[in-house]
Amino acid sequence: MGQSYFSDRERGPRPRTREEITEAAWGGIVVLVRRCLTDGSFGHKFPDECLDEEGICGANPRDFSLALRAEIAEVQWPLREDEIPPTLAALDLVEFCHRHVASPIQGAYHSFYRHYHLTFDDEGGRTDFRNRVNLIFARNELAYELQPNGEVIRLAPPILREALAVASFNTGDAGLDSLLETARARFLEPDPAARRDALEKLYDAWERLKTIEPGKDKKASAAALLDRVSSEPKLREALEIEAAELTRIGNSFRIRHSEATQIPLELDDQVDYIFHRLFALIRLALRVTGREM
Repeated sequence: MGQSYFSDRERGPRPRTREEITEAAWGGIVVLVRRCLTDGSFGHKFPDECLDEEGICGANPRDFSLALRAEIAEVQWPLREDEIPPTLAALDLVEFCHRHVASPIQGAYHSFYRHYHLTFDDEGGRTDFRNRVNLIFARNELAYELQPNGEVIRLAPPILREALAVASFNTGDAGLDSLLETARARFLEPDPAARRDALEKLYDAWERLKTIEPGKDKKASAAALLDRVSSEPKLREALEIEAAELTRIGNSFRIRHSEATQIPLELDDQVDYIFHRLFALIRLALRVTGREM
C-alpha cells in the first residue's frame, strides 16, 4: 500500500470486509480526482495546451469529463461528495483515472501566462495514484484493491484470501486447470454476479475432478480420488460425506442449474461460504494427489 498510520502499525490493519463504497471513501476519491485535475496529472491524456503552442500546461477538465461520461454514465459530473454512485461505477471511475493519470513534471516557466510547461511520468503517476486509492480503501475497510495492471479486484474473505492469491493450477488436465483459474479470477471480481459465475465454474471443476482418477465410471473414479486423499477410515468417511453434501448443494440450489425447482442463493455471503467450502475440498484433493495448486 505504501503508507500506513500509527493505529495500523500498533493494532494491525483494519478488517477489509465492506463491499459498498462509503460516504467517507467516496469523498476521498472525489478529492483525489479533483487534485489530479488541478495539478495537471490528467494532462498527458487530456492536455490543456499553452496558447503560444509551447507545450502542455495542465489538464483539460472538459475533455476529461466528456470522456468519463461517455465510458461511465452512472457517474455524474461534476463529482459531488454527497452523490455516491453505485459501487461498481465508483470502482470503474478509479480504473478510468488510473488509466489516464501521470505525474506532471514542471519544466520551463512561462511568465506571460504564469504557468509551467509540463512533461509526464506515467508509471510514477500511476503508482502514486494507486497508493492513494488503496489507502482510502484500507482505511475505510473496503474489500477492494487497485492492482498495478489498473484493475480493481475484490479481496476475498480473509480465510480464503491467501490461498486464492497464490493459487496456480497445473493438474495435468487442461480443462480442469481452465475451470479452476476462471473460478479463481471471477471470484475476485468486484461484481457480485461474477462471484456467482465463479461458484458455477468451481462446481464444473469439481465434477471434472471426480473423473480424473481411473475407474469404470464417475462414481468409481470419485471413490478412487477420495481413497488417495485419506486412507484413515474415519477421515475417509467424513470426506465422502462432505463430497456428497457439496454435490447435493450444487444440485439443489441455483448454482449449476436453472430449473424452477432450484433454490436461489439470496446473499453474496452465502455464495462466499459455499465457494470456500468447495474450494477447500478441491485444494486438499489436488495437493494430496500431487496435482499441486
